[in-house]
Amino acid sequence: QVQLVESGGGLVQAGGSLRLSCAASGIIFSSFAMGWYRQAPGKQRELVAAITRGGDTDYAASVKGRFTISRDNARNMVYLQMNSLKPEDTADYYCRADRVGYVYWGRGTQVTVSS
Repeated sequence: QVQLVESGGGLVQAGGSLRLSCAASGIIFSSFAMGWYRQAPGKQRELVAAITRGGDTDYAASVKGRFTISRDNARNMVYLQMNSLKPEDTADYYCRADRVGYVYWGRGTQVTVSS
């Protein structure tokens, strides 16, 4: 059974930091590209950051320079370090694993940034 379990969300003041974690099980983690997505109330889910199997990264323009995605294949973990948080970063954050023919999502963790 495939599981992606996010953690690390919470309430933080603008300018603060949070580190999200996603624990994967039931998949050969190293064979999947991993990503963090977010969905704010009334908005569509959007890509925040992605990391390939080889460790190449990509970021949404809105978070570039503030957020860092990383992965630990030995621990089946992917992380999102979020610095200089802004109120507009408030959303539910989801972990995603994908490879050709397979896409898996976590249930999300809530991030709220107060002004």
